[in-house]
Amino acid sequence: MKYNFIPYDKNLVLRARELRNNQTEAEKYFWTNVLKSKKFKTFIFLRQKPVGNFIVDFYCSRLLLGIEIDGHIHDKNRDKERDNILKEKFGITVLRYRNEDVMDNPEKIVKDLLRQMKG
Repeated sequence: MKYNFIPYDKNLVLRARELRNNQTEAEKYFWTNVLKSKKFKTFIFLRQKPVGNFIVDFYCSRLLLGIEIDGHIHDKNRDKERDNILKEKFGITVLRYRNEDVMDNPEKIVKDLLRQMKG
């Protein structure tokens, strides 16, 4: 199903605002040094975007692309289930990057993200 507007749980708006105001270091770095860089200036990304019953760290509606920056405490099975729901229900592809990779090897992340966006 194709949406012009993707529905979301209105109860998540306050939580999304809290998350935007309390980003992790990796999320701040990714937002400032990757998504806001010249390479991505033609794409509009939103931070902590409610989508359905979830909040996506970063979201580009033009690409139907969600990006998650994951810390060491993550339930991979739950993440996979969540990503599948976002794909099946809304057509959103979710890319996941680890905090360590964002902070230690941002060039690798940028290269992968550009490749994924073209694909």
